[in-house]
Order: sequence, then structure tokens, then C-alpha cells
Amino acid sequence: MDTFPDLGSLSDQELKDLIQQLTEEEVDISYKRRILHGKIDILRAELVNRLRKKHETGEDVITGADVQRLTDILAGRSGGESETE
Repeated sequence: MDTFPDLGSLSDQELKDLIQQLTEEEVDISYKRRILHGKIDILRAELVNRLRKKHETGEDVITGADVQRLTDILAGRSGGESETE
């Protein structure tokens, strides 16, 4: 991470340039964040559709293995892997 400059040593123009630079950086990061959120939304929608199809065809949406993985995660065991694996 860049260190913050000594503001007292900067000229008015340098302060304006720094504000402009950081504003442009913030706009770029905000754009990337919105793109990532959009991708996450698309992936979640796909997952929901797949789970809905499983449910409609009578398949198990959540299996015993899923429950065991969640139990292990909540218990803090080896990154979510079951002790029996």
C-alpha cells in the first residue's frame, strides 16, 4: 500500500492532481466491483436453477454429505473436510 503523502508539503496543484488520481482509481475499482457483483448474481441464479430442477425431478437438493461438510466447517475441522474422508 502506498504511503500517504505529507499534505503540508504539496502544492495546491499537486493536491488537485492527487484528488483526481484517487478519484479515477475509485471509479475504476467501483466499476470492477459492479462487474464482480453481476457475475456473482449470474452464478447464484444458475445454482438456484440447478437446485430447482433437482427438486422438481425428486433428486436430493441437500445430501447427507452436504450436511456433514457444513457440520465440519462449523466445528472448525480441517477446512470443511469430513474426518471420515
